[in-house]
Amino acid sequence: MLTEEQHELVESAAEMLYGLIHQRFILTSRGLSAMYDKFKNVDFGRCPRVLCGGQPCLPVGQADLPRTSTVKIFCPKCQDIYYPRSKLQGNNDGAYFGTTFPHLFLMTYSHLRYAKQASKYCPKVFGFKIHPSSYEVLNAKRKEKKASKHINVGGALPIKAGTGNGKEDPRAK
Repeated sequence: MLTEEQHELVESAAEMLYGLIHQRFILTSRGLSAMYDKFKNVDFGRCPRVLCGGQPCLPVGQADLPRTSTVKIFCPKCQDIYYPRSKLQGNNDGAYFGTTFPHLFLMTYSHLRYAKQASKYCPKVFGFKIHPSSYEVLNAKRKEKKASKHINVGGALPIKAGTGNGKEDPRAK
């Protein structure tokens, strides 16, 4: 007869063994076929990204070693990983699916793979695209502002813009 502690240890080891066998099984042709049916039924959830339009996702682990991280979902359209919405899925060990599964699945069922990545969100202000250099200009202005605050530290009087000869520049007004 097993003690309570031994029973929990055996149960934990059995769960891990089952999960690692699952990882190997889903990489076989029968396993990939079973996962294809689950993918078609959207059992693993949909991509939370708006521009993917509810694309069905696949489970993926970030590591092949057990107890490293929980399972995530991989979107074939944007090719990114996300936390699953289901708490039940989110509690599974990522090693039970492994890092290989979604990529082998998409290689096997190549008609599900997207040749072109999903469209990228383009920020706009009043309908005009924001040029990347505009952020650099804003950051430079912030740095100037911070630098001018640091110069005035210690009670020193602010330096007026002028010609440098002690006379005030008439254009500064």
